Amino acid sequence: MTPDLEHFLRTALSLFVWLALLIAIFVPLERLAGRQRQSILRPHLFADLGYFFMTGLIPTLVLAMPMAVIGATGRALVPESYTLWIIALPIWIQILVALAIGEFGFYWGHRMMHEIPWLWRFHATHHEPQRMDWLINTRAHPVDIVFTRMFGLTLVNIAGFGSPGAGSGSLVPVIVLIIGTFWGFFIHANLNISLPWFEQLLSTPRFHHWHHSRDEQVNRNYASVLPIYDRLFGTLHLPAKAWPPSYGIAPQNRPEVLLDPDRQLPLPADAPPEANRPA
Repeated sequence: MTPDLEHFLRTALSLFVWLALLIAIFVPLERLAGRQRQSILRPHLFADLGYFFMTGLIPTLVLAMPMAVIGATGRALVPESYTLWIIALPIWIQILVALAIGEFGFYWGHRMMHEIPWLWRFHATHHEPQRMDWLINTRAHPVDIVFTRMFGLTLVNIAGFGSPGAGSGSLVPVIVLIIGTFWGFFIHANLNISLPWFEQLLSTPRFHHWHHSRDEQVNRNYASVLPIYDRLFGTLHLPAKAWPPSYGIAPQNRPEVLLDPDRQLPLPADAPPEANRPA
């Protein structure tokens, strides 16, 4: 078996394990504390499962070589004394600093996916759903995942925290990536929880659901973990106790229209009635 094939099979197996773990966590939670009544066997379920595996496999394979090069370049450019200082820090400090740095990169990569029309064409796939649940997290075009992940991981590597798979021996980027991935499933989940004090520090489902709003306050709440970046850069929208009234993409914000403003599109069909009934 070739090393590339072995890596592919290991990644695929890890995705099955991830999926089983996520189902065990989020399916019961959404049944017990869901904001909206939604069937587990919902429309587009199998398509979204396909996205789960596609966005898990393709970006991993595509990013392996670039991140190895970036990691090696970063280590060559950064003074050895700085690298040794980073390595000497307690692991929990390394993780917190790397998470903050990676989140800064993700924020701007994510914001660019919204504000540059040709990039929005790829990111719009993620905003198409008119219901929210944990599996929507991986409903995304591979270009979207590669672009935003590249922004975050590149800054983490430049800051001297190594690179997954680059032979640096550093687990910090891997841990940061795992935290960010799991948190992504959490903030997309259909969970009716409100933690006002918690939302000031970390993103929550209510925080991120506003990011998926169809008509009101679009292009807000770009951060995946740390809302402080939205607060600093003026993109925070989190009204007390309120949730967005609808999800999806309004006709005027569809990528076809932004790329060709003269194009006329019919109004999309509304979300199923049961998607808007409170639990």
